[in-house]
Amino acid sequence: MRRDFCDGIGIARLLNATLVMPKFEAAAYWNESSGFADVFDVDYFIQQMDGFIKVVKELPPEVALKEPFRVDCSKRKGQFDYIESVLPSLLKYQFISITPAMSQRRDRYPLHAKAALCQACYGALRLTRSLEQKAAELLEAIPKPFLSLHLRFEPDMVAYSQCEYQGLSPASKDAIEAARGDRKPWTGELARIWRKRGKCPLTPNETAFIFQALSIPTNTNIYLAAGDGLMEIEGLKSIYTNVVTKSELLSGEDFLNMHGNTKAALDYYVSINSDFYVATFFGNMDKMVAAMRAYKGLHNTVFLSRRAYAELTSKGLDGKELKQALWLAHKEDFAMGRGSALPDCFCDFKS
Repeated sequence: MRRDFCDGIGIARLLNATLVMPKFEAAAYWNESSGFADVFDVDYFIQQMDGFIKVVKELPPEVALKEPFRVDCSKRKGQFDYIESVLPSLLKYQFISITPAMSQRRDRYPLHAKAALCQACYGALRLTRSLEQKAAELLEAIPKPFLSLHLRFEPDMVAYSQCEYQGLSPASKDAIEAARGDRKPWTGELARIWRKRGKCPLTPNETAFIFQALSIPTNTNIYLAAGDGLMEIEGLKSIYTNVVTKSELLSGEDFLNMHGNTKAALDYYVSINSDFYVATFFGNMDKMVAAMRAYKGLHNTVFLSRRAYAELTSKGLDGKELKQALWLAHKEDFAMGRGSALPDCFCDFKS
């Protein structure tokens, strides 16, 4: 959501359009009902974007009764796609709803659009006062120094990957099967090819093994930045015993009433302020966290390689031999502490 919103700012500036504060899509599996203003400080955002683009909270009355013309750019490419393809619709209908292009090269935006996007992502978006206070309380409660681990092994994540796993508990198998729907797992040679391409999420046990290969001490304080329903977590906790979660550190009715977006915001806040950040996936949150940490000068950021783990285990490596090979696969990123998310970054507030 944060990524799409930042993209929306850049697009609005490209088109010289007014941006209407967005509404979050509901997510039934997150029990989600929170809106933009439940997570972000709207007034601060509008104030900080003054001079970059015009932002309004609501549509003018004469427009509010109309349905927006919907423009889906999710599969479009090209440097000037928005201007060539979207601007005519905006001029014709005056009010459009847009789905940003996933593959758009933001580094090719004109300077004025880059400036608006960077200001939105790194200068204007901040949590509401109450949510930031709760996030600061959570950060204070975590034993220091600590590593924030974004571990993705929820039933829907595994089901979406179409991967099969051996040795899972009956409860985990049932949860994955319930989440699969029409997405059946790959089998045979296709399954092996899919896994070797790095498409299968790391299990908590595999994550712990890679941690050991990287010589991360087993008494490291680890904050688990993860949603509800994480499976097989004992595979990590049985080796790394100082693992804490937000549900263990926070209490009270206000936390119990939080939904997916606000809980994710807590994880984001903790992760951008952690001593170290490690992710088992390369998703939207991981890209946003890595970029913000780079902006803050915190470069102890590493993405574990699913592909390296799959390729090495497919060769029959195990034990010390596998650990040595995993260390070599991660050595450059681990030594640099920069992961692989930063080459596309173009926002620079220090120049």
